Amino acid sequence: MCGICGVTSFAADLDAGASRNGFEAMLAALAHRGPDDVGAYESPRAMMGATRLAIRGLSDGAQPMVDPETGVVVVCTGEIDNHRELRAWLATRGRTITQACDVWVLPALYLELGEAMVERLRGVFAIAIWDPRSNRVVLARDRAGERPLFFHAGPDGVRFATELAALACACGACLAPSEPDIQRYLQLGVFRAPGTPFQAIAKLGPAEVAVVDASGVRRRRYWRWLAPPPARQQPRVEAFDAVFRDAVRTQTDVEVDYGVFMSGGLDSSLVAAVLRSVRPEPVLRAYTVRFREVSYDEGSFAEEVAERLKMECVAVWMEPGDVPSGIARIVRRVGEPLADPAWLPTVLLSERAHRDVRMALVGEGADELFGGYPTYLGLRFAEYYPALPRPVRRVIRRVVEAWPPTDAKVAISFLLKRFVAAEGLTGHARHVFWTSSIPPPILGRLGVAPFEPSGSGLAEASLLDRAQAWDLETSLAEGLLTKADRGSMSTALELRAPFLDRLVMEFAATLPERERISGLTTKVFLKRYAMRYLPRGIVERRKRGLSVPLAGWLRGPLFEWARTRLGSELLDGVGVSSKAALELLEEHRARSMDHARTLWSLAVLVEWLEFASSHPLARVPGASSSRRGRTGRLETPPAHAP
Repeated sequence: MCGICGVTSFAADLDAGASRNGFEAMLAALAHRGPDDVGAYESPRAMMGATRLAIRGLSDGAQPMVDPETGVVVVCTGEIDNHRELRAWLATRGRTITQACDVWVLPALYLELGEAMVERLRGVFAIAIWDPRSNRVVLARDRAGERPLFFHAGPDGVRFATELAALACACGACLAPSEPDIQRYLQLGVFRAPGTPFQAIAKLGPAEVAVVDASGVRRRRYWRWLAPPPARQQPRVEAFDAVFRDAVRTQTDVEVDYGVFMSGGLDSSLVAAVLRSVRPEPVLRAYTVRFREVSYDEGSFAEEVAERLKMECVAVWMEPGDVPSGIARIVRRVGEPLADPAWLPTVLLSERAHRDVRMALVGEGADELFGGYPTYLGLRFAEYYPALPRPVRRVIRRVVEAWPPTDAKVAISFLLKRFVAAEGLTGHARHVFWTSSIPPPILGRLGVAPFEPSGSGLAEASLLDRAQAWDLETSLAEGLLTKADRGSMSTALELRAPFLDRLVMEFAATLPERERISGLTTKVFLKRYAMRYLPRGIVERRKRGLSVPLAGWLRGPLFEWARTRLGSELLDGVGVSSKAALELLEEHRARSMDHARTLWSLAVLVEWLEFASSHPLARVPGASSSRRGRTGRLETPPAHAP
């Protein structure tokens, strides 16, 4: 695991002084991702660097990697899980690799296959390659999107980095906020690739490769879940057991200590149980977050699972007082907002786990791949709801809307209110409405025009397939995995998700719908498989997920913090009414509505706007002139469509 960055020029030599200053600033901004080593490569037209967190090949994993014959330079953050197979294949092609570190297969693989190399990789990665023979840069991101990569491309060259805060160090002229992308963030809770909060900075999407040269940017998806449509088949527990055990075994084939993040729910408990079965010898620790609010605290369940698996359970308590300074610190460190309130608990868990281990396994991806969200059940109910007589639906809606807000976790009232509010929508649009961070009616009050997100691109697939694919590529890739990567790597801890192994994802794609949801049961097949490793009580526990007691905190200990954030003129500068935001806060405090997720999304956005406006060359509307620096709008064309 590393942080990577670079500056390249296509037609002329780099301005050595200015380019080096920006390049060195990027490396310094990525130091938290790689405390073990820092490496740099410099030529007249390229500067490439990496900060390293050593997981495999501890003694010979220095980057950048340079092919001495061609001058091709490669930097990579992540792990190549099938590096042994690739070494053997490359040897048959006359390319012998002497370094033990897994990522050292990449230069030879690129020289053999070009950009198609990514299709042969199994693992998590963000890769950048400078090819001086053709003056081009190749950028690639892993299939699920576990590792990030941002870039600014122009006619003269490209700059790239693992995190936005680092790239901002070399892209002062690009730091005008993208109002359309920010408003889409408010609706979705994430920045969907290629969008970012900056106008001229783009993000590489999951399973995407981009080739950048003087002629422009050429992007393509090299893999998609459910595309082409897989052959559905009755799954065998024994077959999946072999696949999943191999994923856990491969991801823990490392040279450092590791543990597991565990909530006590099905997904993380299953990862822990299979890990203990595959690796019976090591001392293993399970890390869990705890809350004083009973309905949010799952610590007792995590302790039960850990005791059963003979693991030490390490608890981290989160308090409302952790929020103001914690969220400001993480936003400024990584340079982007994120609407997932579980971002901060991930940081706190990572800070504690970092004292003991370098890596931890997590349960991310199981819900999206195996059908675990209640919204998937809602898709079925929504097919029959319009058939009810209109007066009956009117009564149901009045009853649901009158249901008072509650501070409890995963409240049925919240789910039902989203359900009835989406009446009149169909298919994909309804699913996006249900999963939105801020629903369109509230966006309208804030002065933001909602947009109709594009579909999953799987026109012939079932509605459940399309919903799962959307969640995999949007809320997971750009939300949950962003939370995991930025939260953990802020303290130099690597998180790995066995459910997102390529072979596991491809197995899940073959499941018939009845093996994903049936009646009121979600994750049908996965629960049947989990019975091999876990007691029925854990397998059949109601899904809760990692949530934060925001609703109650925003009415109490975090109210003043939120009022300060939401009253900022920086919101008005990006087309969001701060007056309306404060009205929503008052409604929430009065318990007339539950606006917790909306208020959090807005407060985190203000933290980011303050970060952006503090940059010497930033151009943030609403920031004071002393903080904004030079005025005016960006002249460079946007790197992505608004």
